[in-house]
Amino acid sequence: MTARIVSIGTALPDTRVSQTTLRDLFAAQPGFDRKSQRLVGAAFDAAAIDTRHVVLPQLAGTEVEGLPVRDGDTLLMPPTGARNDEYRRRAPDLFAAAAGRALSGSGYGANEVTHVVTVSCTGMFAPGPDYHLVRDLGLSPTVERYHLGFIGCAAAIPALRLAARIVGDDPAAVVLVACCELCSLHWQTSSHPDQIVAASVFADGAGAAVVASGNSSRDGLDLDGFATHVTDDGEKDMAWTVGDSGFEMTLTPEVPRIIGREISAIADDVLGDLSAVDAWAVHPGGRSILDRVENALGLDAAALAPSREVLRRHGNMSSATLLFILRDLLADAERVEGDRVAALAFGPGLTVEAARLTMRRTGA
Repeated sequence: MTARIVSIGTALPDTRVSQTTLRDLFAAQPGFDRKSQRLVGAAFDAAAIDTRHVVLPQLAGTEVEGLPVRDGDTLLMPPTGARNDEYRRRAPDLFAAAAGRALSGSGYGANEVTHVVTVSCTGMFAPGPDYHLVRDLGLSPTVERYHLGFIGCAAAIPALRLAARIVGDDPAAVVLVACCELCSLHWQTSSHPDQIVAASVFADGAGAAVVASGNSSRDGLDLDGFATHVTDDGEKDMAWTVGDSGFEMTLTPEVPRIIGREISAIADDVLGDLSAVDAWAVHPGGRSILDRVENALGLDAAALAPSREVLRRHGNMSSATLLFILRDLLADAERVEGDRVAALAFGPGLTVEAARLTMRRTGA
């Protein structure tokens, strides 16, 4: 039984901040020499991001109570526990907002959801986001719940794969998938190049999808197949670890190069004939990653426009980002029945996750 994404919902924090504001704030940190300041300017300006949304209004210069992350123009380094407490306060509402929108657009009622799959790598607590969605959306207390944690930017595809497996085993299943990442909670005020690059791209947001049987009369995206590929190297180039002052990102310049070097063979293996692909949903880990994918696969400039637009408007929201791209493709009136969609995302390992989807326009 083919599973179908029948609806996608997204949610963003209220605070929207320009890339230039964040650049200037980060470059002004005490101890940053001229070389570090030039690196900050280069990284932020080259990111192809205009704005990002964050759960910390303090980053935009608004004084509010909450996590102490700023003293004037000086960014502070709260302990991991305080950052995680803020995640626990902020994440449930964003999970619920995105999931509620996906559910309201799906044609299914809250009482019809049979499974919940939540995704996040920027915080943890129990009972977790899966439990809160059952409570906040009024789902049945018998709903089966699964949480995928610490998979990183690629995690939306494994979550959709799990949903597809559930529906394939039980055509009556209705699976709610929800991703929420609050990357801004883990800003590191370090002049190390890895931390500068991470600060230049990551943002906050949530995305959700309702996955049900392909027999649905609603428009959507059929989930036709999935694949995972671990590259030959990159284990030390993209990593996400828990430190004493937040979660620490390792993101070296080798990441785009590894992806560019290996993505062609991987895409041929997991997606087949690339000329048959009508639309692409590629996780915008950064502008350079999109450039490398575009060049390696010989794509025209328009192919990755949906990914670049999400990056420009929202930055890299880790696992939630791919759902924003799929949402835009689903809403695109130029996408017609039978269009073949290829999705790619990249996570620690270095791991490439891929999915094949088909656009369905039922006319209902």
